[in-house]
Amino acid sequence: MRSLSALRRFSYAALLVAFAHLVFGGIVRISGSGMGCGDHWPLCYGHLFPPMDRPDLVVEWTHRLLASILVLTVVAFAVFAWRARAEPRVGGRGGVLRAALLAVVAVITAALLGAVTVKLGNPPYATVAHWLVAMTLFATLGAAAMRAGALGGSAAAVEGVSGRVVRSAYGAASLAFLTVALGGLTAKLPSAAIACRSFPLCGRDAAAGAEAVHVQLTHRVLALLLLLHLIGVVVSLSRRRGESRTVARAAAGALGLVILQLTVAASMVLLTLPPVLRSLHEAVGVSVWLGTFSYAYLAHLAARAHRAGAPLGAMSARPTVRRGAVPERVGLS
Repeated sequence: MRSLSALRRFSYAALLVAFAHLVFGGIVRISGSGMGCGDHWPLCYGHLFPPMDRPDLVVEWTHRLLASILVLTVVAFAVFAWRARAEPRVGGRGGVLRAALLAVVAVITAALLGAVTVKLGNPPYATVAHWLVAMTLFATLGAAAMRAGALGGSAAAVEGVSGRVVRSAYGAASLAFLTVALGGLTAKLPSAAIACRSFPLCGRDAAAGAEAVHVQLTHRVLALLLLLHLIGVVVSLSRRRGESRTVARAAAGALGLVILQLTVAASMVLLTLPPVLRSLHEAVGVSVWLGTFSYAYLAHLAARAHRAGAPLGAMSARPTVRRGAVPERVGLS
């Protein structure tokens, strides 16, 4: 199990780099630095290390540097998993290797979409497509981490959960993905970020077009639906006996992140969109996505455990699991 423990640490490192890359991508959009290196890719005006004489160039170049580090980290993660593929829970169906290989595909796709976005002059919808692929990569790395037993994966693999909880978790993850997608479009589409000048009501800005207002309002409605859905889930789980405690904690954590995000959003709007709060809003939004995806994936693992024979509420009676070990009897997928 030493290789699995190493893969778990590797997955945390990959998640950290991916988080930094996503947050800095948000800073690129917020600061309007997407064309900081012109239409040159992968070099910046023909240089690997261009003169750092403009803020937009520095921001875009740093974003590309983080992207390069992310590619190397994900590829190294996959290579390590490939070398350990003979070990339990690494190779085969439901193993870490398949998620790691999928992450390699996602990170290469994100890099190529970044190149296309630059060549097209950084249009809003190409930028959002690039953002969504990067978010998919982030989720894939989260799945790899949970398959390795991190982020609650070890506990969920020996607990049970009902189908109702699984469906609610999938709903939360779907709402979070749509909310984050609209958030990326709101940050990029001209005037969308300033379309509503008050909170929670819109208070439409006179300079904002109808499309910008619709995008902003759709983003807010999806965020509210996600909040209400998670409140219902957490209340329901607190009343239902026998459901996975790990999944319940993940749901509560996702709800806490959504509440934090709405608090930051309200402050950002009422304080007239200061860049620091816009960047914080982006960072918490990325965390909301990982939190809701983890909740859904842990529910998936617990449901597989239940189908494999683990009773609901197995947390209180599950076999002892050594720290850093993943149970052998449950296949993850």
